[in-house]
Amino acid sequence: MVIKHSNDLVKPTGGKKGNARKTRRYELGGFPVLTIVGEREIKKERGYGGNYKIKLVKEKFANVLDPNTGKVQKVEILDVVKNPANVDYDRRKIITKGAIIRTKLGEAIVTSRPGQDGIINAKLITK
Repeated sequence: MVIKHSNDLVKPTGGKKGNARKTRRYELGGFPVLTIVGEREIKKERGYGGNYKIKLVKEKFANVLDPNTGKVQKVEILDVVKNPANVDYDRRKIITKGAIIRTKLGEAIVTSRPGQDGIINAKLITK
């Protein structure tokens, strides 16, 4: 199945207009990669224009910034505490930007987009 990112026209009555042409290559999208905790696994997908995007399927470590000291450490992810992006993601322990993860240093909020960047960067939550 193709995911289409085009501007479908709508009639004033609310009905959809029929397509005047086929889907163009630049209008195609893709399915999201839902990152979970586990041994590192990546997907390398070719994008439009010949560019490659590294998508993170599973990851065990995160680069965590300590705002007090300004140092970044690579630490193990113990658990996904909360994911405010989606209730279902919260239940399935999926890591997206904004998810709160538990690490050996404490709780951290994810600042990168693992499904698109191929890495998990996080910032410690100070209380």
